[in-house]
Amino acid sequence: MSAHGHVDLGHTVAGWTGTALALLGTTGAGIAVCAGWAPGVWLGLGVVLVAGPVTWLLHLAGWGKPSGPRPEAEWDWRVRDSAARTGHADCLGCRAGGPRRAAGTALAPRSAASSPAADRGE
Repeated sequence: MSAHGHVDLGHTVAGWTGTALALLGTTGAGIAVCAGWAPGVWLGLGVVLVAGPVTWLLHLAGWGKPSGPRPEAEWDWRVRDSAARTGHADCLGCRAGGPRRAAGTALAPRSAASSPAADRGE
């Protein structure tokens, strides 16, 4: 068992894609700095800036998952999130996705079982 217990740490297509883009962008910018190629620095930094919106759009498309505990059947990173169409409760990214998603997240109250206080046994 890991130090985090028997939980899913949220490995998703959206997370891996955003991380890979940011890593490629910073690597490209670093190589461009070493080579003294100024346009390459800006190109690499542009890729880093694109990583955020790409991750957000993939999250809204169902390739990201909400924080907190999920059923073990949904732990695999290749499983699409079925609740993404209506938005996730307490998710800033979903609320920023538009009024329809914001309304969907407002209608889904957070259960006491998923609160951090419930996890600590308070």
